[in-house]
Amino acid sequence: MKPTIVSINISEKRGMSKIPVKKATLKVNHGIVGDAHAAPGDRQVSLLAKESHDKFQPYVEKCLRNGIFGENITTNGVLLTNLKIGDELIIKDVVLEVSKIGKECHAPCDIGKSVGRCIMPEEGIFAKVTKPGVISVGDEIKTKTKK
Repeated sequence: MKPTIVSINISEKRGMSKIPVKKATLKVNHGIVGDAHAAPGDRQVSLLAKESHDKFQPYVEKCLRNGIFGENITTNGVLLTNLKIGDELIIKDVVLEVSKIGKECHAPCDIGKSVGRCIMPEEGIFAKVTKPGVISVGDEIKTKTKK
């Protein structure tokens, strides 16, 4: 099975769950066009593995749909937790550079209140857009590790 994008998710406001979309445009030093978190810095795009959703599901009663933890991109088949800062994710022409592992949660955010706990601090990663383009659900994800 090839590593792929399961879901692309955006929101109009910060601190809330995101809504799935079929494709997205990514801009250098910005992130996903139309997402409330898009801005220069080290948290332009957030990623979380479907495997993390699946691992967490037995601990909550609510169905963990894609984007519920505020992630922009839900992946499948990529060991995001094994990536290091500087590693790259390549999706068609788009290049994302891992810039942050995990995050500090502002307590309690709407996601934490809704789900009971957020897994982004432990299993989410963040990336900067270093090469722009358009990505779609189902696109293959390749990784390139920093030497």
